[in-house]
Amino acid sequence: MKRFIAIVLALLLLAGGAFAQTTDNSETEQLKKKVEQLEKLVASMEKRLAATEQNAATQPAAQAVAQPMVQDGDVKEQLSVLKADLKEVASQASAAERRSALDRINWSGDFRTQSNSIFGTVPNYYNGMKLQNYMVRTLWMFSPNSSGGLGMAFDPNMLANMSPAQFSAFQGAAVQQNYSQYQYYTNNVTFGALKSGFGAFSPAQQQMLQSYLMQAPGVYTKGYQADANALLTSRLRLNFDSNVSDNVSVTARLSMYKVFGDSTGVQVFNGQASTLSIDGTTAGVPTGDMLRVERAYFTWKDIGGSKLYLSVGRRPSTDGPPMNFRDDEPRGGTPSGALINYQFDGLTLGYHVSEKTSLRLCYGLGYDAGYGNGQLLQNPADRLRSVHFLGANLDLYATDKALVQATIAKAWNVTDGFNGQMVLPNNPLTGDAITAPVIMRYTPSANLGYIMLYGLNAQVRVKDWDVYTSFNANGLRPNGVTTPFGGLGSDPFETPKDHNGWMGYVGLRYSVPKDDGRTKMGFEYNHGSKYWFNFAQAEDDILAPKTSVRGNAYETYFTHRISQRFILKVDYQRFQYDWSGSGWHIGAPKKMDQLPLLGFPTYDNANLLTFGLTARF
Repeated sequence: MKRFIAIVLALLLLAGGAFAQTTDNSETEQLKKKVEQLEKLVASMEKRLAATEQNAATQPAAQAVAQPMVQDGDVKEQLSVLKADLKEVASQASAAERRSALDRINWSGDFRTQSNSIFGTVPNYYNGMKLQNYMVRTLWMFSPNSSGGLGMAFDPNMLANMSPAQFSAFQGAAVQQNYSQYQYYTNNVTFGALKSGFGAFSPAQQQMLQSYLMQAPGVYTKGYQADANALLTSRLRLNFDSNVSDNVSVTARLSMYKVFGDSTGVQVFNGQASTLSIDGTTAGVPTGDMLRVERAYFTWKDIGGSKLYLSVGRRPSTDGPPMNFRDDEPRGGTPSGALINYQFDGLTLGYHVSEKTSLRLCYGLGYDAGYGNGQLLQNPADRLRSVHFLGANLDLYATDKALVQATIAKAWNVTDGFNGQMVLPNNPLTGDAITAPVIMRYTPSANLGYIMLYGLNAQVRVKDWDVYTSFNANGLRPNGVTTPFGGLGSDPFETPKDHNGWMGYVGLRYSVPKDDGRTKMGFEYNHGSKYWFNFAQAEDDILAPKTSVRGNAYETYFTHRISQRFILKVDYQRFQYDWSGSGWHIGAPKKMDQLPLLGFPTYDNANLLTFGLTARF
């Protein structure tokens, strides 16, 4: 796929190069020519003065007194005037050149500071990592000595004669007494070996063993509060664009987003999708005081005099409609923000059917298997395939007061996550605690299948009211592969099946007529189904992307322009999670009110209260 895209792009560039027209700054060129002319004139005058002085030195004294001193003085005066003119014109040319360079780049941006208060609850749940650890230790005890196991024969009567707490203590003593063997086993065991070992038990034995181990100490976890009273953040965004020629432009945005007092750029992974630092979220999730390239692309329009255009680079794929209303901003991205709110690299081939209708074919690369992943160290059969995105984004009707937009997209060769960095508290394969808080590079381990996305947005402005809605659907299409994190919509030891999900979103915003609508109030609601999934990890919600919620999300907001470019915002959001796994394409959803088995704890209910000030420039 990448080879095909590269060939198409190269042919477009070669075929249309003649149509990229360049324009020069006439003022700067004229001043440069004037400087060149003055420099030649000064050089000529200096030669004339030198010749005059040489002639005066060789002539008899009588002749020297008789004539040339007046002419010599005139030449020196003219030369002094010319040098002054040259210095002034050169200064003008330099200033014009600087001004021309600045004129070619248009700068804007914003700085925002927020105070966020989170009040949430984690329900009673079974700790999946602890259960996984008990399971691995059990398999270790019954594995042969050749693989590092203890070589014990499985005897159901042994479990019947011990309580889960006694068996847990027995396991702990066995590990302590045979720690080198246990280390050898866990350092060499693979997920495939664990699946085979667990599969050696009959289905009845598997169910009995899991139910037994779920009663062991530490698996059942009582619910608790998970609050953050004042989470302070700062965000700086710098936008710039430049016209390279009449029909070619470059656009970019640099972003810095940080929590007060933290610039590590890496979080401790807690099960939330936003705590894995990946390429698609570097500007949408707080990282640190470093500037990140959120967007950078060129746009080549009117190719060959047609309505066709090509744009290549880091895409404007965040803050799309209808996510812009709550921040009192214009449309910030191309795709539907309720479906795709995620940074990626790729290209768009578009066609302006009319002033109100545009068609776009979009391609993106989410994971490149051929770079940075040790491919050279792997046999061809063990290498992963790159993750590609292909979609059609259609602005069916777009005016200042209305928008109807449709989106269809496919992501194939989807992996169990993307390249990123994090601090893992537990080994996801063995469940053992990772005692040293080290930063790890996470690399996907398997291709899991493909994902389909569909979306339809509609919005309209009627007098002082903005009404907007979005309906979206997804399809998870697994290839039968699972990993320690699970498969598409399935748990690690399950056989993946096809699943479909959906999400509905409605919003209403009122602009107070007084003072030209500087004050706005709005309300939004969205509901996601059991298997709902979207690519919204870069969404601007510090708790978690609200559009990814498998359950209900409510938001009410108030914005007021203290001045035209200085905005106050007060926002309240409530998250009600019906199912686990919101924001994840891997793992089977669990009903949150039925004592779920969770790999990592998660909210069942959460509230986010935000106060913010934004200065735009």
